[in-house]
Amino acid sequence: MTVVTDRGDSSARRPAPSPAPRRMGGRAGRARLAPLLLVAPFALLLLATVLVPIGYALYLSLFTERLSGLGFSGPEDVFVWLSNYGAVLSDPAFAESVWNVARYALVHVPLMLGAALVLALLLDGAVVWLRQVWSLAVFLPYAVPGVIAGLVWAYLFSPGIGPLNDVLPWDPLGSEGVLPSIVTMATWQWMGYNMIIFYTALRTVPRDVLEAARIDGAGPVRTALSVKVPIIRPTIFVALVFTVIGSLQLFTEPLVLRSFTGSVTSTWTPSLYVYEAAFITNDYGRAAAASLLLALACAVLSALVMRLSTRRSG
Repeated sequence: MTVVTDRGDSSARRPAPSPAPRRMGGRAGRARLAPLLLVAPFALLLLATVLVPIGYALYLSLFTERLSGLGFSGPEDVFVWLSNYGAVLSDPAFAESVWNVARYALVHVPLMLGAALVLALLLDGAVVWLRQVWSLAVFLPYAVPGVIAGLVWAYLFSPGIGPLNDVLPWDPLGSEGVLPSIVTMATWQWMGYNMIIFYTALRTVPRDVLEAARIDGAGPVRTALSVKVPIIRPTIFVALVFTVIGSLQLFTEPLVLRSFTGSVTSTWTPSLYVYEAAFITNDYGRAAAASLLLALACAVLSALVMRLSTRRSG
């Protein structure tokens, strides 16, 4: 584009100044930086609460404390590579703790989740006032702190003063009855929590699907088993994952009952085994190794359950 003067002189013609180019570099840089800023809080939280503790536990598991050569300077950290893992895996007490928690999970997981699902299905079909009352009554045990709940149940199970001691068909604090007692305590506390999760998922079931099943002649039981449960199956599998992880980390109930019975030893569960190694015998290397083995077991079982969930969904 050229500008022509009134005189028509070609020598006076000059190009018009072009517009200034837009600065895209700063805007593009901010666009690339925005996702990083959004992810940064989660990344920092993950680093501080998960990755750093795991790394420190891995570091501790490779060392052990031993007296120095002369024995005057106190214990010193000695690099032992994987010896702590071998000591934990070859320890009969650790093997027994894994067996105890496996028996506990085989009974507690299906019993608690099954009862929570049945209660959620009943609440989903109940009248409004009954639904609110029963949901609050069943969920209330979850609000009770675990130690207080354990003390209450220990009183109920105590011989001579506990009202349940003479009613139950087993000795609640005996060697064979302590496992059902712990299952009862954990199921009572966690059933309401999972019931609320299942009930919330049931409220999202499309009403037109339920109406179609009712028109086809399906009764309440058939509708629950053939329509509601398949729709909330992903929620059930998520609750299953968390319940399996919680079962492997069983700690509060046996810790409380240990003061009332000799049937629960200091290494009755893997978590108690870690607690005993870290805070009683001060063997931090063995405690860290046992903790990482327990975390690995939780990860493997969670992956298997999620794999099963994906296959069933497919």
